[in-house]
Amino acid sequence: MTAPIETTGSQAEAQPEAVLAGVEAKKIEGRSLGQIAWTRFKRDKVAVAGGVIVVLLILIAALSRPLQSLLGLDPNAFNQDLIDPNTSLPKGDFGGMSWDHPLGVEPKFGRDILARILEGSWVSLVVAFGATLLSNAIGVVLGLIAGYYGGRVDTIVSRLMDTFLAFPLLLFAIAISATLQGGAFGLEGLPLHITVLIFVIGFFNWPYMGRIVRGQTLALREREFIDASRGMGAGGPYVLFKELLPNLVAPIIVYSTLLIPTNILFEASLSFLGVGIQPPQASWGGMLNQAVDFFEVDPQYMIVPGLAIFITVLAFNLLGDGLRDALDPRSR
Repeated sequence: MTAPIETTGSQAEAQPEAVLAGVEAKKIEGRSLGQIAWTRFKRDKVAVAGGVIVVLLILIAALSRPLQSLLGLDPNAFNQDLIDPNTSLPKGDFGGMSWDHPLGVEPKFGRDILARILEGSWVSLVVAFGATLLSNAIGVVLGLIAGYYGGRVDTIVSRLMDTFLAFPLLLFAIAISATLQGGAFGLEGLPLHITVLIFVIGFFNWPYMGRIVRGQTLALREREFIDASRGMGAGGPYVLFKELLPNLVAPIIVYSTLLIPTNILFEASLSFLGVGIQPPQASWGGMLNQAVDFFEVDPQYMIVPGLAIFITVLAFNLLGDGLRDALDPRSR
């Protein structure tokens, strides 16, 4: 057996100093809530992939016109020489796919599908983002007021939410969109159609955001920092928008990312029914509407816009789920 190693008094005293030196060599740095959320989000590879796709979709939508010019595409250019006059179907396999038309051409008119997908991307995202902003603006303000003041104010706002939720939204949207097709508010054509869709979708969807914000506000209004703010003489508007609203950013962001794909589907549904974006302006829902007559003989024309909607909605949902887990770890 080896004899135990004896330590001298000077060595024993040196050990704590060595430990302290090691601690000082690598200082512990605090992280903000945003840094912690970003670290959690990066661990979710599926959510990161969804976020990358969302960024790419936004860039494609924002640069759709330059991309069309760069590729030499025109969404409204007819290519009758690519259409079989006997069947009204594209010549060649897979809907007329070629180097000049990578996704093929549409039946009957021969317009390039890739160009129309690019052109329809910005329409869908503008309507979806605009409607989401409108829903958030109304829902957040009324939700904050109802949750903070309570009592009769809460009762009135809650009954207003119930009333809006009771509307048959799809039928109401069809009726309003069909009524305002000719012109209104000094607008006509594409600006009118986009404005009407943003108003219809956003104005009648705000109760969902309002209920979420109201529920969170009811929980936050009894916290100590709210009592301290009141005790220092802060008024209602200050407490609402300086104390409560910053603490509701996380659920608002999460629900917004989940509301955007819903609005994309709603816009596509209205365009599919013929009361949304009107031809010749390209829209994904309108392309699906036109593909109904040809899906048995030319499925390519239905698959491409269908995949565009599917990928966009899936990417936003994956991003929303990842943000929910990152901003609220209790949801895991």
